[in-house]
Amino acid sequence: MKRNIVALILAAIMLMATFAACGGSTSNVSPSPAASGEPASGGSYTIGIVQIVQHAALDNATQGFMDALTEKLGDKVKFDLQNANGDPNTCAIISNKFVSENVDLILANATPALQAAQTATNKIPILGTSVTDYGTALGIKDWAGKTGKNISGTSDLPPLDEQAAVLNELFPDAKRVGILYCSSEPNSKYQSQVITKHLTDMGYTCKDYTFSDSNDLHTVATNAASDSDVIYLPTDNTVASNTQIIRSATIDKNVPVIAGEESICAGTGVATLSISYYDLGYTTGEMAYEILVNGADPGTMDIKFSPEFAKKFNAKICSELGITPPGGYSAIE
Repeated sequence: MKRNIVALILAAIMLMATFAACGGSTSNVSPSPAASGEPASGGSYTIGIVQIVQHAALDNATQGFMDALTEKLGDKVKFDLQNANGDPNTCAIISNKFVSENVDLILANATPALQAAQTATNKIPILGTSVTDYGTALGIKDWAGKTGKNISGTSDLPPLDEQAAVLNELFPDAKRVGILYCSSEPNSKYQSQVITKHLTDMGYTCKDYTFSDSNDLHTVATNAASDSDVIYLPTDNTVASNTQIIRSATIDKNVPVIAGEESICAGTGVATLSISYYDLGYTTGEMAYEILVNGADPGTMDIKFSPEFAKKFNAKICSELGITPPGGYSAIE
């Protein structure tokens, strides 16, 4: 009887050892989608989308991205769209969540989202969109158009020399240009530096007016309006989310605003030279397809720019300020 019990115990021990050798361990980690070339989710691709905040321009870019991939992949692509409500720390939480879920690709909509995704992973492919300057955003010196990392994407940088020309075309007699933007957005500072050079060459005096968040925006915008003949607004997410604050500060003093993109102009500007954010997102979706399906390496893909720009004007604000745009401008619908 004792021999039978001992034999049963030994058999049980051997069975447990065999089970452990055949798959009981949890230490093995599946390769990243970028390394394997296969969808992580068994026949369909899962895309994590981290968007810094909701406003028309970023929403349009996200929609264009999803439309492009849905047209190409149908029900083989799934999206996990997460909004950070303007908080870079939330971007980090969302990005880390995507990494833990081993998504096939991350779309980072706007600079803080891109920076968070970069910190979260150097393996999962990342595409940025609505990012002005990738060298500035990613801290890459001697920027040459490719990241050399697991990152590529599209830029919303407009031709700032032509935006300066729009300001000059509408307000040739102005002297002082106030440039208003959020101090926590490095790409806004970059745009200010570039357009300041163009405007200074045209004879304008430029001054930066920076605010830290929406709480001090009205005060700073009022100061800018008091000291400026024209205000320029770069493509800035905090600005885009708070155009009514700027409008109330500038309209009261009859100071016109030239905006960096159409949605900002629709809220508070008189005119803009703008891209289509939907088209920008669509192009990003096409890049994602090349990565997911054809195995393209993000690090060797050039950052892409919008090929087309349009002169637009805000009919209501122009009427309020008594401004008649010259030919070649179409009304924002």
